[in-house]
Amino acid sequence: QVQLVESGGGLVQPGSSLRLSCAASGSIFSIYSMAWHRQAPGKPRELVARIFSSGSTIYGDSVKGRFTISRDSAKNMVFLQMGTLQFDDTAVYYCNVVLSTSSSSLPSNYWGQGTQVTVSS
Repeated sequence: QVQLVESGGGLVQPGSSLRLSCAASGSIFSIYSMAWHRQAPGKPRELVARIFSSGSTIYGDSVKGRFTISRDSAKNMVFLQMGTLQFDDTAVYYCNVVLSTSSSSLPSNYWGQGTQVTVSS
Protein backbone atom coordinates (compact mmCIF):
# COMPACT_ATOMS: atom_id res chain seq x y z
CA GLN A 1 0.00 0.00 0.00
CA VAL A 2 1.07 3.53 -0.82
CA GLN A 3 -0.32 6.65 0.79
CA LEU A 4 0.01 10.23 -0.39
CA VAL A 5 -0.80 12.99 2.06
CA GLU A 6 -1.05 16.58 0.88
CA SER A 7 -0.99 19.71 2.97
CA GLY A 8 -0.70 23.46 2.59
CA GLY A 9 -3.87 24.46 0.79
CA GLY A 10 -6.00 27.37 1.88
CA LEU A 11 -7.63 30.69 1.12
CA VAL A 12 -5.32 33.43 -0.13
CA GLN A 13 -5.59 36.80 -1.83
CA PRO A 14 -4.51 37.45 -5.42
CA GLY A 15 -0.80 38.05 -5.68
CA SER A 16 -0.04 35.92 -2.65
CA SER A 17 2.16 32.86 -2.35
CA LEU A 18 1.42 29.41 -1.02
CA ARG A 19 3.39 26.22 -0.61
CA LEU A 20 1.92 22.76 -1.00
CA SER A 21 3.54 19.62 0.36
CA CYS A 22 2.97 15.96 -0.38
CA ALA A 23 4.48 13.04 1.48
CA ALA A 24 4.50 9.55 0.01
CA SER A 25 4.75 6.58 2.33
CA GLY A 26 4.25 2.84 2.33
CA SER A 27 5.67 0.18 0.04
CA ILE A 28 7.90 2.37 -2.12
CA PHE A 29 10.75 0.80 -4.03
CA SER A 30 11.51 3.45 -6.63
CA ILE A 31 9.95 6.78 -7.54
CA TYR A 32 9.98 7.73 -11.20
CA SER A 33 8.28 11.09 -11.02
CA MET A 34 6.24 13.28 -8.70
CA ALA A 35 3.73 15.82 -9.86
CA TRP A 36 0.96 18.22 -9.03
CA HIS A 37 -2.27 18.34 -10.98
CA ARG A 38 -5.27 20.55 -10.37
CA GLN A 39 -8.95 20.53 -11.15
CA ALA A 40 -11.19 23.56 -11.10
CA PRO A 41 -15.00 23.22 -11.00
CA GLY A 42 -16.35 22.23 -14.39
CA LYS A 43 -12.90 21.77 -15.89
CA PRO A 44 -10.78 18.71 -16.58
CA ARG A 45 -7.83 17.85 -14.38
CA GLU A 46 -4.63 19.40 -15.70
CA LEU A 47 -0.94 18.99 -15.07
CA VAL A 48 0.58 21.81 -13.06
CA ALA A 49 4.15 20.54 -12.75
CA ARG A 50 6.14 17.33 -12.75
CA ILE A 51 9.60 16.50 -11.49
CA PHE A 52 11.37 13.38 -12.68
CA SER A 53 13.88 11.20 -10.86
CA SER A 54 16.60 12.91 -12.91
CA GLY A 55 15.57 16.23 -11.43
CA SER A 56 14.22 17.61 -14.68
CA THR A 57 10.92 19.44 -14.53
CA ILE A 58 8.01 20.37 -16.73
CA TYR A 59 5.30 22.94 -16.11
CA GLY A 60 1.88 23.74 -17.42
CA ASP A 61 1.87 26.86 -19.56
CA SER A 62 -0.39 28.78 -17.19
CA VAL A 63 2.00 28.46 -14.24
CA LYS A 64 5.40 28.82 -15.88
CA GLY A 65 7.47 31.44 -14.13
CA ARG A 66 5.10 31.57 -11.13
CA PHE A 67 5.21 28.05 -9.67
CA THR A 68 8.20 25.92 -8.73
CA ILE A 69 8.19 22.20 -8.07
CA SER A 70 10.84 20.61 -5.88
CA ARG A 71 11.37 17.43 -3.95
CA ASP A 72 13.10 15.88 -0.98
CA SER A 73 14.06 12.46 -2.27
CA ALA A 74 15.23 11.23 1.11
CA LYS A 75 11.78 11.88 2.56
CA ASN A 76 9.75 10.99 -0.54
CA MET A 77 8.23 14.43 -0.54
CA VAL A 78 7.29 16.85 -3.28
CA PHE A 79 6.55 20.54 -2.91
CA LEU A 80 4.85 23.16 -5.02
CA GLN A 81 5.80 26.75 -4.35
CA MET A 82 3.08 28.90 -5.86
CA GLY A 83 3.68 32.59 -6.40
CA THR A 84 1.66 35.51 -7.74
CA LEU A 85 -1.52 33.52 -7.32
CA GLN A 86 -4.43 34.45 -9.56
CA PHE A 87 -8.17 33.81 -9.40
CA ASP A 88 -7.76 31.15 -12.10
CA ASP A 89 -5.44 29.18 -9.83
CA THR A 90 -8.42 28.28 -7.66
CA ALA A 91 -8.75 24.50 -7.77
CA VAL A 92 -8.28 21.29 -5.91
CA TYR A 93 -4.62 20.36 -6.18
CA TYR A 94 -3.70 16.69 -6.33
CA CYS A 95 -0.36 15.09 -5.67
CA ASN A 96 0.57 12.36 -8.15
CA VAL A 97 3.46 9.93 -7.88
CA VAL A 98 4.62 7.32 -10.36
CA LEU A 99 6.44 4.59 -8.50
CA SER A 100 7.11 0.91 -8.24
CA THR A 101 6.57 -1.08 -5.07
CA SER A 102 9.21 -3.74 -5.76
CA SER A 103 12.08 -4.54 -8.10
CA SER A 104 9.76 -6.71 -10.20
CA SER A 105 6.71 -4.48 -10.34
CA LEU A 106 5.82 -2.05 -13.08
CA PRO A 107 5.44 1.65 -12.25
CA SER A 108 1.95 2.71 -11.22
CA ASN A 109 0.18 6.00 -10.68
CA TYR A 110 -0.85 7.01 -7.19
CA TRP A 111 -2.96 10.02 -6.23
CA GLY A 112 -3.49 12.01 -3.10
CA GLN A 113 -6.90 13.05 -1.81
CA GLY A 114 -6.47 16.64 -2.94
CA THR A 115 -6.12 19.95 -1.16
CA GLN A 116 -8.21 23.03 -1.91
CA VAL A 117 -6.56 26.25 -2.98
CA THR A 118 -8.86 29.25 -3.22
CA VAL A 119 -7.70 32.62 -4.49
CA SER A 120 -10.16 35.31 -3.55
CA SER A 121 -10.20 38.96 -2.58
